[in-house]
Amino acid sequence: MHAYIAGINGMLGRALRSEFQANGYEVSGAKSSEVDFTNFEETCTELNNLKPDVLIIAAAKVGGIGANLNSPVDYLSDNILIQTNLLNAAHVANVRKVVFIASSCIYPKNVPQPIVEESLMTGLLEESNAPYSMAKLAGIKLVQAYRSQYKKDWIAVLPTNLYGPHDNFNLEESHVLPSLMRKFQLATEQGKDKVEIWGDGTPTREFLHISDAATAIRIASENYNEALPLNIGAKTEHTIREVAEMLIQCTGFSGKLVFDTSRPNGAMRKQLDSTRIRSLGWEPKIDLSTGLKETYEWLTNSLTKGEEVKI
Repeated sequence: MHAYIAGINGMLGRALRSEFQANGYEVSGAKSSEVDFTNFEETCTELNNLKPDVLIIAAAKVGGIGANLNSPVDYLSDNILIQTNLLNAAHVANVRKVVFIASSCIYPKNVPQPIVEESLMTGLLEESNAPYSMAKLAGIKLVQAYRSQYKKDWIAVLPTNLYGPHDNFNLEESHVLPSLMRKFQLATEQGKDKVEIWGDGTPTREFLHISDAATAIRIASENYNEALPLNIGAKTEHTIREVAEMLIQCTGFSGKLVFDTSRPNGAMRKQLDSTRIRSLGWEPKIDLSTGLKETYEWLTNSLTKGEEVKI
């Protein structure tokens, strides 16, 4: 079996490559410098030449609250181009199985918790990332349209907040956890006496290690074939303050936490109901404190060795 991973050089793409290879797949893929997925001709040529059995769409423009607020056009238009080109090219190349990776942030901001998959598009979106969410919702609808019109065995998955080695730690672009980790790393390195955190620290999130997410996506690609997208969540949720306190333990930071309440909190709570993916035999294995320690060690070791890190 041949799996093609669009976005193979990203954090999730790297984990997916390892996961699929470990389970007997031939794996190929491309990074943006090799194939421009915003260009349909390039995308179509790539998939037509390789004709994979499975396409995993992990290529996307992603970022945290600040990046989404600053560049809403990019987060909407780039993602629509990338996913539409890949799905249409997969149709031309007659790819049997496609897994479109969306995100749990596309659920309405006021929705019953834990969030079930049927809650999609039942209310208003969180405004801080609405353009990105609209793009991903369009991708899910296109997957469902291909299922309906062409009887494709294509699916969409909705992972919760992911983290791990090879994440984006750039303070202007990254998601909440890698951004916090980078702040603590810099504060510890520079001997600062405080770390500033957006919001009041009370919002709760699930955080899923990238290797657990990759396993769930492989299992879904092999065992799931329904139009309804599939949640992939962690076992527990943590407040942002709790995450910050765990990072203090990881980094040895000895200063104080300062919560900037003039900055947005984002959605106050987001916990997924992951009953469907767990019914397929998947359970996350890496708890947050263990995963944070591993990721922080990777970050500091990579910086010390001068290896490539997104900062």
